[in-house]
Amino acid sequence: MASTGAVTAPLPPKVVGLGLGERIDALRNFHTGVAVLRDHGGPVVRVPIGPRRVAPQFVIVTSPAGAHDVLAGFDGAMDKGVQVHEETKHVGLNLFNLPHEAWTPRRRAIQPLFTRKHVRDFAVHMSTEAELAAERAVDAERVELDPFTRRLTLQVLGRSVLGQDLGPRAEAMAGEFATLLQYFTDRGIAPVRLPARWPTPANRRFARARERFFAVIDEAVDECRRDPDHPAELIRLLLDVRDPETGRALTDEDIRGELSAFLIAGHDTTATTLCYSLWALGRDQALQDRVAAEAAGLGRGTLDADDVPALELTTRVVHESLRLCPPAAVVARLAMRDVLVDGWRVPAGSNVVVGIMALHTDPALWPDPERFDPDRFLPERSRGRDRWQYLPFGAGPRSCIGDHFAMLEATLGLATIVRAVRVESLEPRFPLAVPFTMTAGGPIPALVTARS
Repeated sequence: MASTGAVTAPLPPKVVGLGLGERIDALRNFHTGVAVLRDHGGPVVRVPIGPRRVAPQFVIVTSPAGAHDVLAGFDGAMDKGVQVHEETKHVGLNLFNLPHEAWTPRRRAIQPLFTRKHVRDFAVHMSTEAELAAERAVDAERVELDPFTRRLTLQVLGRSVLGQDLGPRAEAMAGEFATLLQYFTDRGIAPVRLPARWPTPANRRFARARERFFAVIDEAVDECRRDPDHPAELIRLLLDVRDPETGRALTDEDIRGELSAFLIAGHDTTATTLCYSLWALGRDQALQDRVAAEAAGLGRGTLDADDVPALELTTRVVHESLRLCPPAAVVARLAMRDVLVDGWRVPAGSNVVVGIMALHTDPALWPDPERFDPDRFLPERSRGRDRWQYLPFGAGPRSCIGDHFAMLEATLGLATIVRAVRVESLEPRFPLAVPFTMTAGGPIPALVTARS
């Protein structure tokens, strides 16, 4: 098996056989562009966009073995130092962007808050808000699935994280998230960046969005401190958490940074997963009826975490949506020293990008990869599948800490909605965009009617 230890003998990856403009275009559209880079260079390929002294150097990885070599290490040989991670520090330090040495004690302290045992306590918010969302959809008859699911996930996060009904503020918060994420991406791949403190239009838009976003977080944290009964479970847990080895508590700045990451990532990713799932079921009424029957078989009560084991088909639908529309089209690391990736020597200082979507849709790994087929996740069809070809939440020690929360919310939300309403998709394709994480790239209209 390949190693992330220091190496010198093997050859570096070859340079992709595309012109500079084509390389930049592929990196900007990295949900689809990474597969183009693979097809023109192989599973590990260098993609230079300028001289090393002024431009980031990219290495694209699209094989399961390469993904393992990049993501599985515990020694910090691959760290969170690529430029896009540095840009996210403008909203605080957190588990997403902390370097290895600082990340280790933070993850050790926070990990217990996101176990299945703790996350199941948020299920009531997930199902209750999904019930209310289904009622609103029936009243509207025709809905745009992207804003519909964004409002739902923001309401869940508002209840679970902030202890608030965001109500009319939800739409404004969604816009602020979009501004922040686009800013990170634009600066993360730009060959040249103006200082963030300069009063450019982009910097001013970002600063205004961040100020409004921080105000919501700070208000919720202050309310938790003033009122011991304030129903913001996650904030209260963060206030109480201690590092199990040092006993150190999180500072206010630490808490704000972690809440920023969880709110931004938790909103965008789960909303898109639900949106894609509803769109796909809206295109296949027979499959949708099977999902509805599965949920209806559990009775009319509000679904909770204990119901999830019985929602086997619903869970497979969520997994298939995550395969075709993964929250992160790519994940990236900075090579801290020369490392071996799938047999190639990747030079220190390289921005190493693992193509998650490219792995999920590789015809060499998945039969008929573009077809929506939840039953490909049946146990008998999953035997022998490489663990490293399906990575919806990343993998290794720095995988997404909120994966249990996201899967619970998506599964309960989808089952609750489809049990209550029938969705008919009006758009034959699901346009994709990546302002930071994967999102719908255009309107996703649907007709919604109540089930009898």
